[in-house]
Amino acid sequence: MKKLITLIVNGEPHDVVVEPRMTLLDVLRDNLGLTGAKKGCSLGNCGSCTVLIDGKPVLSCLLLAIEAQGKDIVTIEGLAKNGQLHPLQQAFIDYSAFQCGFCAPGMILSAKALLDNNPQPTEEEVKEAISGNLCRCTGYIEIVEAILKVACSERGDEGTFCSR
Repeated sequence: MKKLITLIVNGEPHDVVVEPRMTLLDVLRDNLGLTGAKKGCSLGNCGSCTVLIDGKPVLSCLLLAIEAQGKDIVTIEGLAKNGQLHPLQQAFIDYSAFQCGFCAPGMILSAKALLDNNPQPTEEEVKEAISGNLCRCTGYIEIVEAILKVACSERGDEGTFCSR
């Protein structure tokens, strides 16, 4: 039996009618037209469906949409403000941190959650934060460098890494 739910996505309420078994990923993509979160493995192994819920990275392919009611959901589409990319989005471009782009939304959102909670992460902490996101194109070096550069910029650091 279908149910009317309200999801708060990128700060906006959305009333949607869903079947109780629908995942948040399917509702975001199919009902709301937010296709930034990708449908990769549908098993929670690749991280391409990552969104932020109440500031934490969550695999939207494993969460039922009805479980996300009343929570603050942020997708990659919600990061840019007034036509300006979020610093992480810009850093991924500047550092060529993605090629095909399939993993980028999940990587960026995982990195955002890290930097929101730990603005001065070590390289190892960055690697741990993105460890649930698989990339088959870049080899992760540029991804880690882009995240660390944003961390340096946000704290005004001009240390060895930051000057690269």
